[in-house]
Amino acid sequence: MHNISRNTTGNFQLGFYLAGGIFLLLLAIIFRPFAIVNAGERGVLMQFGKVQNQVLDEGIHPILPVVTSVKRLSVRVHKNSFQADAASKDLQKITTELAINWHIDPTKANKIFQQVGDEEQIVNGIITPAVSEVLKAATAKKTAEEIITIRTKLKEEIDNNLRKRLAAYSLIVDDVSLVNFAFSPEFSRAIESKQIAEQEAKQAEFIAKKATQEAQAEINRAKGQAEAQRLQRQTLTPDLLQKQAIEKWDGHFPTVMGGNGTLPLININPANVANQQQ
Repeated sequence: MHNISRNTTGNFQLGFYLAGGIFLLLLAIIFRPFAIVNAGERGVLMQFGKVQNQVLDEGIHPILPVVTSVKRLSVRVHKNSFQADAASKDLQKITTELAINWHIDPTKANKIFQQVGDEEQIVNGIITPAVSEVLKAATAKKTAEEIITIRTKLKEEIDNNLRKRLAAYSLIVDDVSLVNFAFSPEFSRAIESKQIAEQEAKQAEFIAKKATQEAQAEINRAKGQAEAQRLQRQTLTPDLLQKQAIEKWDGHFPTVMGGNGTLPLININPANVANQQQ
């Protein structure tokens, strides 16, 4: 009997401990006295809804149930696209599409949540109006043609101004991309007509320059031929002419005699020949 009573008592204690453990486990699951911050996140610690100075890093952290809660914010790089309308210096309407890569400062996650809110509130309340204002300020300084031709400088200006503006909210801009510029149909047609006219003008200039070069080449060739003839005339001497006449003679006398009975190829006056060449 004594052994049976002891076994019953032991089983009762074991059951009590087991039930107590299950009860504590259920309490832990329900009230969760710990918080898990995942990779790429920071935890904003709040007590009775008041944001605390401590920012929880990645990992598991003990907290007081009911009293303490944790709001998780992503500190990864986010990419958002924005479309905004603006006007150029010459009052041309411009529709611009921008893509921005940004992230929050991990060490300021609590201040950002306290002042602005979560990611959606950051985009809608801070970044969207900032993009619109910075874009309008940048395009208002340049004509539509300058916006097209010096796009890189415009991007740099928007990038720098946006960084400065969002830094006040502990938001870090990683990159700004000008995806597309769209102008009014009338201005687009005017740009196309101007480009066609410039291409035609360049083609006409090329043809005119080519014609000038060809004419100059002809002049240079004519000058060269005239100079060659002049030099040839200067080198003609009576002896040379007589020698050339003899070399060309085939050994037969002409059948037609001169009026005075002389042979024309033999009695050549070199001076007269030189004068005729001139």
